[in-house]
Amino acid sequence: MNDAVPEQGVGGSVDVVKLVVAVLLVVAGIAAFYVLQTQSDWVRWGAVLAGVVLAAVVFASSARGRAVWQFVLDSRLELRKVVWPTRQETTQTTLVVFAFVIVTGFFFWFLDLFLSWVTKFFTGQGS
Repeated sequence: MNDAVPEQGVGGSVDVVKLVVAVLLVVAGIAAFYVLQTQSDWVRWGAVLAGVVLAAVVFASSARGRAVWQFVLDSRLELRKVVWPTRQETTQTTLVVFAFVIVTGFFFWFLDLFLSWVTKFFTGQGS
């Protein structure tokens, strides 16, 4: 994984402008959906999709967009290093979890019965 620590404020004012343009493109796509009320649904949704796609392209050209893409690539590399459990390990772990849930369920049920009995004993109230 990339061990370099990213600097804060990378990209400067041009990067901020790109991010603002990306947000405005998404807003414009949503606004076009409502402005084009008389058009068919596929045209309206096409406008929204166009706004989102253009915003993604502008965002990808910014420093933050490139950092997000690098994060995705690094995550894929790390995911390949994961050792996934076998089917048998997964089944055994699941059975242990279910058994523990049943045991703790009975424990809290008996605890509730005991506390209910103690409350009834000391106060004379309860069912």
